[in-house]
Amino acid sequence: MPRTYTRSFRVRYYECDPYRHVNNATYLRYATQTAIEASADAGYDNAKYAGLGTTWFIREAGIDYLHPAREGDRLNVKTWVNDFRRVRSRRDFEMTQTDTGEVVVRAFTDWIYLDVQTQQPVRIPEELIAAFFPEGLPAEAPRRDPFPELPSPPPGAYTTRRRVAWHQLDTAGHLNSAWYLSLMEDVALGAAEHAGWPLARVTEHDLALYARQHRIEYLRPALFGEELRVTTYLSAMRRSTALRHYWVELASGEPVARAQTVWVCVDAQTGRPAPIPQDWLRDFAGQMA
Repeated sequence: MPRTYTRSFRVRYYECDPYRHVNNATYLRYATQTAIEASADAGYDNAKYAGLGTTWFIREAGIDYLHPAREGDRLNVKTWVNDFRRVRSRRDFEMTQTDTGEVVVRAFTDWIYLDVQTQQPVRIPEELIAAFFPEGLPAEAPRRDPFPELPSPPPGAYTTRRRVAWHQLDTAGHLNSAWYLSLMEDVALGAAEHAGWPLARVTEHDLALYARQHRIEYLRPALFGEELRVTTYLSAMRRSTALRHYWVELASGEPVARAQTVWVCVDAQTGRPAPIPQDWLRDFAGQMA
């Protein structure tokens, strides 16, 4: 069995969005902080990694949003290492309401173990593995679902540009992993406005848009001052849901990240899924893959 670690967070008002829910990116920040503390609890804090000359680079993240959390709620974030591969390790998370035990979010992060000097992957040491699996690794590694293949962008895909700002960087000088989720949310709103559906029009229909799931693959660190070109489009639109895809690239075309989000159209009063309006389907047709 893997070593587990649990950390409690009290939701603060500035972590919530206009729907009064914890913002999507905040959950990834909770997960990252809990992962850092869990590693330190197992004997691998920042000083230990500095002595080894190694670090971890996030390669992929996935989040399933099951129930909203709100200001003042207390969340227990439980984490454990799911597996170790040669140079990669997946960590799982379960976030629950402290008072009710209700599961709010399930998530994972997949990490690559790097040599700090060369920035190249290196084999994960056996003693590190033993710190997180004190009883030994399971005989068979858990199955991993590959990152979904994104459909090709349609001619009407929405493209915009963003420059990496100082306040978005992490301690490694990279665009922080959670900021990508904020970027995706912002670009999705821009794509909707471009199609004739600014947020005010959505609100007039007494509707809201909730993220049900995010999955993102980080392909290259984005650095301060770099200009990013973000392309987004839709597919698999159903009665109340749609997939939105994202490509994040440098101006040169070098890939930085790719992502996919399941968005749900909901009744703003009840929070329950609602049919996507027919004129919405018509107006977004150019952005459909």
